[in-house]
Amino acid sequence: MKLEIELGDPDGKKKRVVEFERKGDTCQVAIDGKPMNADAVQVSPNAVSVTLDGQSFEIHLTRSIDGKMKLQCGPHEFSAEVMDPRAWRGRKHGALEVEGRQEIVAPMPGKVVRILVTAGDAVEAGQGLLVVEAMKMQNEIRSPKNGKVERILAKEGQAVNAGEVLAWVE
Repeated sequence: MKLEIELGDPDGKKKRVVEFERKGDTCQVAIDGKPMNADAVQVSPNAVSVTLDGQSFEIHLTRSIDGKMKLQCGPHEFSAEVMDPRAWRGRKHGALEVEGRQEIVAPMPGKVVRILVTAGDAVEAGQGLLVVEAMKMQNEIRSPKNGKVERILAKEGQAVNAGEVLAWVE
């Protein structure tokens, strides 16, 4: 499988071509044509441990409303958009909204510094629900859908672990 991945960081955007080929229990990966030994294991609902040519990385993932992903690896933060070159690229369609009851989880370990909504509040997709501080950066956790805040499980000042459920949106 061949994918194009556009990575964005404060220095700009870079496009990478990533090719995957599964051979039995192993996966062969080439990034921009350079073959690499790779392995990946999901360590929590929003975290993946990746090994590339013997180097290990823990990557925390958060999907945004516009379909892009936010990746955090140590102090570095990137946005990523994955494109399948085989897919039709006519006009862009609006982002799909998730359906059903959604649990809102902490994308990384940190401390809840602000709660922006209360149980019973109506929220729109992309609206801020909580603010979690991690590594001296404040990250606003947003609603993945239009709906109603069912429960807030976190409290201001509470320390949270990656993947810990903070709230429910119905």
